[in-house]
Amino acid sequence: MIVKDRDKINIKGKKVVILGLALSGVAAAKLAAYNEAHVFVSDNNETKELINSLNKLKELKINGELGNHSEQIYEADLWIVSPGIPQDSELIIRAKEKRIPIISEIEFASWYTDSPIIAITGSNGKTTTAHILEKMVQTDQIHGLLAGNVGVPFSDMVLNDLNNPNPKRVWVLEISSFQMEFIIHFKPFISIFLNITPDHLNRYSSMKEYIAAKMNMWSNQTKEDFIVYNVDDDILVEEIAESTSRKVAFGLNYHPEAIFQPNRTKIYTQEHATLIQMEDISLPGKHNLSNALAAATAANIIGIPNNKISTVLSSFSGVPHRLEKVAEINNIIYINDSKATNLDAVNVALQSLSQPIILLLGGLDKGSDFRSLLPHTHKYLKTVIAFGQAKELILLAIRDAVRSTSAMDLKEALSLAQNYSQPGDIILLSPGCASFDQFENFEHRGDYFKDLVNTMETSE
Repeated sequence: MIVKDRDKINIKGKKVVILGLALSGVAAAKLAAYNEAHVFVSDNNETKELINSLNKLKELKINGELGNHSEQIYEADLWIVSPGIPQDSELIIRAKEKRIPIISEIEFASWYTDSPIIAITGSNGKTTTAHILEKMVQTDQIHGLLAGNVGVPFSDMVLNDLNNPNPKRVWVLEISSFQMEFIIHFKPFISIFLNITPDHLNRYSSMKEYIAAKMNMWSNQTKEDFIVYNVDDDILVEEIAESTSRKVAFGLNYHPEAIFQPNRTKIYTQEHATLIQMEDISLPGKHNLSNALAAATAANIIGIPNNKISTVLSSFSGVPHRLEKVAEINNIIYINDSKATNLDAVNVALQSLSQPIILLLGGLDKGSDFRSLLPHTHKYLKTVIAFGQAKELILLAIRDAVRSTSAMDLKEALSLAQNYSQPGDIILLSPGCASFDQFENFEHRGDYFKDLVNTMETSE
């Protein structure tokens, strides 16, 4: 099957195998069927949810299997793989030996749209930046839609546009490193790089490999495209140096390449006009100022007027699962930061709060060095309660640097936190780990935490 020339791709009558039947897999299957491919889906798991998904696909004459990957998956002209399947897995190695083209769902969906793509990646801040930018790119001339690693899969959105074309469409995509492992043609008009810190080192053999996956996002860009990058991140500055795309900086200090410049009291434009006063920005924290500047820069490039940008910055108050205040009960504040799936995000959360903190930390370890939290223990962190698969690793790393204990699961961790808490404290769920040891995803974990807290509040 020809995949080297995007304009010549035609999957009609081809055997397309989808590996992984989560949301993006189901969406890719539907898009492939719409384009008249012979679609076969395969998932190694067999849950009630997956069974329901497969039954719905069968109504579209899409066949599949659950509970194992049979030999049938190798009878394929194309594979579309779940982000959860690593590059070095036996499945992938064998498929490459058989010369089966392998792509991600993001790559596949991009074949069927010519609308501009603004793609956002980074170790932290992707979701917040993506939501801010989605709000900004809503005008009479531009109809932005958010997809990718957050919300609705890209393939679902593209299929909807194929049925209901919108010439004003602009895509805002949150992109993970996993989604960039198998790309061929994916080419954003604007690539936004927020930051690079250690993450997913249980998946990648080194930081170099992790960074390389992130940098794939600009690999197909040309001199007509843009890279919006955090000039305060030395790794990013070095990694994008070879790109021929138009580079536009953003950062927390003055930089001549930046469209918007922050100072102590305001953000101002290249014409030295005030975009917004700092006190009028709804999202607190330096990390969120950086995210806001990234979104504002991309919005400006694509033609959004400054008054629209400033209106969003003054009204956008945050996204679920990222430093989300759940409740205040008996003068104890409960905060859901389930989106913090690496330690850099946990450190950002700790730096953003200024009351005594009981930290709920744990889940599925991603190869993190929990000792990196220690420089922050002398501030407001008074207790760590470790839970889930990583709990022993966490306690071993922290030792006696701060009071710590462990719990089997999040429910027990919250119960222990209540026992340790006093009025004026913050109980913070900022796990620093993946959620997959006990939850479907970080949203499931955060919603579970909120349900536990809300149940406590109603019983008061």
